[in-house]
Amino acid sequence: MEKKTELNSAFLTAIQTSFNRFIESKTSRSTAKLKPLHGRIAEDLATKLGEGYKIWSQGYGEDREKEMKGRYMDKMVDIVVQDVKSGKDVAGVGVKFVMQNYSQNSNNYFENMLGETANLRTAGYPYFQVFIILDELPYYKRSKEISKWESFTSHNAGKYYKLSFDNIEDFKHTPNKTLVCVVTIEPPLPNDCNHLDAYCDFYAKHKDDIKIVSSSQHYDGFKKDGTVILNDYATFIDKVYYAIMAL
Repeated sequence: MEKKTELNSAFLTAIQTSFNRFIESKTSRSTAKLKPLHGRIAEDLATKLGEGYKIWSQGYGEDREKEMKGRYMDKMVDIVVQDVKSGKDVAGVGVKFVMQNYSQNSNNYFENMLGETANLRTAGYPYFQVFIILDELPYYKRSKEISKWESFTSHNAGKYYKLSFDNIEDFKHTPNKTLVCVVTIEPPLPNDCNHLDAYCDFYAKHKDDIKIVSSSQHYDGFKKDGTVILNDYATFIDKVYYAIMAL
């Protein structure tokens, strides 16, 4: 239990580091944001799997992603597990960290996840997804003004609730396991923060005080022991490990 708590805490720290990189760059598209997050997952998988496997990822090892051969098209994958002896890819992990403008993109995020999963699972690979989202997100206009605040509610989680009930043998578009990680940023922003620059400046100024924790929001629609794991990174890593060992 202590090891599991440490692993979950280390993952939240990696999310926090990723958020800090976003604050520094002021863009969610920066690859610098990805490295601490992807690198953390890659390192934990490498530790768990041992020397018989090589992990490809930004922020770990050779510091680059790897292309996997899909059924319909080849795909650059965030984290790839490769068997050292055979040189063959054996599994992949996709990672998404959403920090802003969620509602207008929520269906696209979900459809893209299902599509890339189907492409790789029908090619014979176990495929896993990590979806990280802030429980309160700014919605930016093109001018980078914050026009409103959005919440990741139980209603928003509805698609992931349904996903948790899927049988992965029947549905190849369903990831073998999906980690949904909903987090809160502390401290909260002041009420007069209404622009991307003000948002980033506030958190840059309070960089040493920032803490990212698991959200206290309730998401009660997930199937117990289903395909989706909520806010439990250590269990997710275990599930990836067991799936690869079962090959």
